[in-house]
Order: sequence, then C-alpha cells, then structure tokens
Amino acid sequence: MGIAEKEVLVIGGGIGGVAAALASAEAGHKTTILEQAPVFGEIGAGIQMGPNAMAVLDRFGVADEIAKVAVFPQRLVLKDVYTAKELASLDLGDEFKAKYGFPYIVLHRSDLHRVLVDAAEKNPLISLVNDQIIETVEENESGVTVTNQRGEQFTGKAVIGADGLKSKARKYFVDDEPICSEYVAYRGTVPIEEISSDANMDDVIMWIGPNLHVVQYPVRKGELYNQVVVFKSLNYKPDSDDWGTPEEMDKVFEGCHPLVETALSFIQRQIRWPMYDRLPIENWTKGNFTLLGDAAHPMLQYLAQGGCQALEDASYLADMLLEHGENFEQAFLAYQEERIPRTTKVQSSARKWGEIIHAVDSTSILLRNTLLEKTPAKEFEMVDWLYGYEKVKSKVK
Repeated sequence: MGIAEKEVLVIGGGIGGVAAALASAEAGHKTTILEQAPVFGEIGAGIQMGPNAMAVLDRFGVADEIAKVAVFPQRLVLKDVYTAKELASLDLGDEFKAKYGFPYIVLHRSDLHRVLVDAAEKNPLISLVNDQIIETVEENESGVTVTNQRGEQFTGKAVIGADGLKSKARKYFVDDEPICSEYVAYRGTVPIEEISSDANMDDVIMWIGPNLHVVQYPVRKGELYNQVVVFKSLNYKPDSDDWGTPEEMDKVFEGCHPLVETALSFIQRQIRWPMYDRLPIENWTKGNFTLLGDAAHPMLQYLAQGGCQALEDASYLADMLLEHGENFEQAFLAYQEERIPRTTKVQSSARKWGEIIHAVDSTSILLRNTLLEKTPAKEFEMVDWLYGYEKVKSKVK
C-alpha cells in the first residue's frame, strides 16, 4: 500500500502520536498517523497537565479548546490516608501561573485526546488511518517502510514510533520488556452530585499511606469527579491477572479515613491497571526512524508527567524538524540529545517519588511528613525543574 507523496509516518494515535503528527505538520511535512484501534479514542479517566504541557498545547493552537473542558485547580494537596491531616500543598494560583506562564489543569483523557485529534483532522497535511497494527519497520533506499498485521506496507520519508508502553517500534533499539511495579490502579469518574460535600472541588488531592494512595479531582468542567485508587499487591505473580484484585483493594484500605472509604465505594472495579515502566535507554534514533512518548520513556504515574513528557517531546521535535528541513536523521539525533537526559530524570524521579509517598517504615514516614509540613505552599523550588523547562516554546507567533 504505497503513499503517492513521501510522508512522515507516525505509529500510534494516542496523545503522543497525535502531538507528533502536529509537530511534523508544523514543520511542513505531510504526515499519516497509523493507529491500531478501529476508531480513534482514549481510554482511562483523568489526566493532569502541568504548565510545561500547557505551553505545548498552546503552541499547537488547542489551549482554548482544552480550557472549555478542563478544570483549573487551586492547589495540589497531600493528605494522610488514615487521619486526613494535610501534609503539604502546592499553591497553583496567580504566582504559580506568573512564574511558569501557564496554569495547571486537570481534565478527562478522552477530552484531551479528542481536542488533539480534532486539530489533526482539520490540518490539511495530516491523515489518520485506523486498524493498523504495525509489526515491522525497515529502512531501505526508498525510505522507511512499515508493515501492518495484514502484510500491507506504507513507505514514508521518516517514521516516528509513538506506540506506547508495549511498543513494537522500541524493539529496534533495545531488547527489553515493561517492568511491573507490583502496584495496580483502579480508575473511574462519577457524577459530581454523587460525591460527598466534604470533597474540595478546588484541589487535586492525593491521599498517601504505606504502599497505597488515592488521587481525586474534578474533570469535564466540574461535571465529573475523577478517582484513582493505587496499591501494592502482596499477591503479585508475573504473567497472571490473579493479583491486585478488588477484594485485595478492600482489605488493603481497611481502617482508612471515611472520605477514602467513600471514594472506594464509587470506584469502578471491572478494569485493573497494573502499573509498569521501563528502564531509560541511551538511544531512540536509527536513521530516519525515532521514538516518542511512552515508546521512548514509559514512566510510573507518580509525577503525573507521562502525557506531559510526550507533549514536550513533540514540541522539541517540531523545533528540530523546522531547523533541519528534510535531514530527518540530523533532526532526530538533535531531538534525542535534548530529550533523553530530560525524560530519564523524570522517569527516575517518578520511581523515587513513588517510594517516598508509599513509605512503610515509621522513621521514613516521620522524616517525610516533617519535611513536607515545613514546605510552604508557594515554595516552587522543588517543582521548578519540572514545570520550568525552558526548551518548550508556546505558540509560534
């Protein structure tokens, strides 16, 4: 299956893949997104977007549409899962916005994805093709050829692998597998009117305890309340689904604060999400073929940066494609030179933050809580490296 004019091919139509296509199109390249699902869509529940991601959404011209479906929280709050004591907060108000140039938002993943897909569909340089499970990638004299599950081939002038945690594109750079953290998540949204009036609709709340946490915040302009329940399973078995069950969740959270018990009563129990990452790798690029997003750097969710880092990737890739024209190999090498150290730090920091919030022994918990309680709500030094990333340009004027 040929493409008349050589295009950039993007494997994967999730948040990172669609952003990669917008980046490629911004640099003037005709681009085709090859998505494995029969329709474009995003599963999951809420997603958090720091100002580092908002700058990219602004750059790609979708910030106004995003604002229509987002919630703009006032604070990020850490609470003790048993006592409900507030351990720390980060003020997301005017000073935060002024410092980083953009707000912190929360929204439904499907809303974010829909806005990005709408932007891609309106872009005359971008085509979206479904039902494409890309099995192989091969560079040859005519370009880079990808082959789908039916043996059909597309040949492009460059390929961006954005096919997520279970990426097949990644196997051309490293022989590795996703690493299970032995934690599972249960996610869901409920109508806001079903939530207790005790819930603070202005905050993103993370309840933390030994080997567990719960995240809560409103989405879809405050119509829905997003909840994520996460815990380490003591019954973990590789290559099995018989661990981290809803029954184990109920047992693990016994004795937690009544507000958390209420959250558990609303959580959807049909889908369990084992939590994986992979170790950072030193190279994502081979000729006119590179990786982006979770295919390049899948991370644990504890810093709420998976989607944000994919968007940062796309923005910096756009800069390099604009700079290097048709020299994709040079553009991709320059892109990864900047992005690999950055995403490696976020990946490793997400793991460390998970250990901190899930601390088990009493000394570690006391030390953590003492340090957190001494941190002022407008002390941005701890998050500056994350949200103050200077290599993201907002809208191209």
